[in-house]
Amino acid sequence: MARSGRRLLEASGHGSGLLATVREGTPPRIHPVSVDIIDGELWVFLLPSPKLTDLVRDGRYALHTHHDLAAPDEFMIRGRARHVEDEHIRAKIGSQWHFEVDETNGLFALSVESAVFGARGPDEWPPRYSRWSAARG
Repeated sequence: MARSGRRLLEASGHGSGLLATVREGTPPRIHPVSVDIIDGELWVFLLPSPKLTDLVRDGRYALHTHHDLAAPDEFMIRGRARHVEDEHIRAKIGSQWHFEVDETNGLFALSVESAVFGARGPDEWPPRYSRWSAARG
């Protein structure tokens, strides 16, 4: 499942997906983001924005891959985002990033608590879902 998820996250040539964040008392927000897997961890740099504020206040997130009608497999993960302010870690991750990052970008490590992979062909419905949870191993 992890290999299939990575393939879908990196389908555009670098990691990307739709990030859902939550905040108290209002509906979730969904934002396109760039992500990367570095040293076995999932990372995201965010510009100063409502999504950055959401993750700082409430680290819960969901990340869904972009949908391609020609290859309609799907992948979604949920977990908690940890705001990383350590300059050494920021420099290490930033040096491997696919765009220029600076001090205004917030860095988050995204833990994966659950994952769902939906496999299907172009004319196949419904998808065949596989699920994984850290709680179940």
